[in-house]
Amino acid sequence: MGDAEYLAAFRTIVMPVAKEFDPQIVLVSAGFDAAAGHPPPLGGYKLSPACFGYMTQQLMTLADGKVVLALEGGYDLPSMCDSAEACVRALLGDAPPPLSQEELTRSPCLKAVETLQKTIAIQVSHWPVLKRSAHTITWSALSAAEDNETVSAMASLSMNKKHLQSPEQSIEIEDEPMEEDEIK
Repeated sequence: MGDAEYLAAFRTIVMPVAKEFDPQIVLVSAGFDAAAGHPPPLGGYKLSPACFGYMTQQLMTLADGKVVLALEGGYDLPSMCDSAEACVRALLGDAPPPLSQEELTRSPCLKAVETLQKTIAIQVSHWPVLKRSAHTITWSALSAAEDNETVSAMASLSMNKKHLQSPEQSIEIEDEPMEEDEIK
């Protein structure tokens, strides 16, 4: 497993629950055993420093940015250093290294999808917010981001009057009045 699987877990479970919980501070046990360079049984995963940086950046949207990372694990010094650096850069407000196009467009593997589905099935009674993102488990990070942009754009439309503007024209669309029930 690599970035695509972790991004799916972060998108569909971790961040929705974290946002709903609305913590005052975020404490992270920052182990890098999942970083590329850690062979099985010590790791065996292939997370990039960019993915660790991205996840840290996402966590910074919680708790007014009050995020604490405590280094706790990892065995491959070069991959630990690169991953920790990406996280520290995110904590400082710098953009993390870019995620690879391959990982952004890759869908998570079947084992990860099955695990995420089981997790949501167990947790949804406690965290109903998980219903909103469950349908995106099999999607690549890029597909989910595109869907999120579409949903955001649609949500920004007003319910009363909508103004659509292009450089060539301005169009006003009036909503049809709804029939009102008679008040007795």
